Amino acid sequence: MDLRGMAARVEAGMQLALPVDYAGVSMAMTRALIERGAGDLDLFCVPTGGLQVDQLIGAGLVRSVETSAVSLGEAGGAPRFNQAVGEGRIVVRDATCPAIHAALMAAQKGNPFQPLRGLVGSDVLRFRPDWRMIDNPFAEDRDPIVLIPAARPDIAIFHAPMADRNGNVWIGRRRELAAMAYAAGQTLVTVERIIDENLLGSETSAAGTLPALYVTEIAVAPRGAWPYGLWGEYATDTAEILRYAKAARTAEGFATYMAQPAAGRAEEPAQ
Repeated sequence: MDLRGMAARVEAGMQLALPVDYAGVSMAMTRALIERGAGDLDLFCVPTGGLQVDQLIGAGLVRSVETSAVSLGEAGGAPRFNQAVGEGRIVVRDATCPAIHAALMAAQKGNPFQPLRGLVGSDVLRFRPDWRMIDNPFAEDRDPIVLIPAARPDIAIFHAPMADRNGNVWIGRRRELAAMAYAAGQTLVTVERIIDENLLGSETSAAGTLPALYVTEIAVAPRGAWPYGLWGEYATDTAEILRYAKAARTAEGFATYMAQPAAGRAEEPAQ
C-alpha cells in the first residue's frame, strides 16, 4: 500500500490511536493524513502525544484528544495544542498512563471495562464522568475502585523497523503497539523495509512480532518516524523538533513549516 492509500481509510469523525514519541510514531503518515483532510478526529494517545498530535491539531483536523500529556519533550510545550486548548477549539479528555493502558487492556480481553485502583482520591475523576467508581463487590468493608471503559479506536497508526511479506510486523519490546492493534478496528503500519524472512518462523524474532492477523495495511516509508528516532535504526533529530517548536508558535509559522518538504525523510516510492 502507499501512504495516500492508507490515509484514505481515515474518515471524518474517527478515533485514531497514536503511540508515544519513543515507540514508533508514523510521522510519514502525518502529512498524508493532513493531505487527506478528514477532520473531527478524536485522538487517543498511548499514553502521551507529541509532534504528530500537534501537527494534526495545527492542520485543523482534531476534535478531541484523550491523553495523559502532550509535549515536544526537550523542545518544550506543543504550541498548536496549547493554543487550541486555550482558545477552546479542541476537547481534552484528561487521563493517566495506567488508565490509557487499562482501557486498551479491557478491549483486548473483550471486557466492557477494566478496574483501576490508583485513581481513587485524584482530581482526574472530577473531569471524567465516563469513569465510574464503585465498591469492590468482593470486599467485606467499603473498598472503592474505578472502572475504566474499554477503548476501541477505529484505527491504530504506527511506524516499525520492518515487516515480512506475510504481513507480520516487528515491534520488538514496544508492547503498547500490540495493545493498540489488538483494540483497534484497523491497524495501519509504516515500516522501514520489507524482508523475505518469516518473522514468526524464528524463536528469536517471534516474541517481538505483531502477527499479520492484527495488521490491516503496510506501507514502506524509509525514515518514516523522522524527526523522531526509531529504536535500532536512527536517533531523534532534536534540532529539527526545536526548529518546529519555534516555527509553530504562530499559525503562520506553522503553515510555513508544513509547506516545506520533509527533508530528513527519504522520499522513496512506497511498496
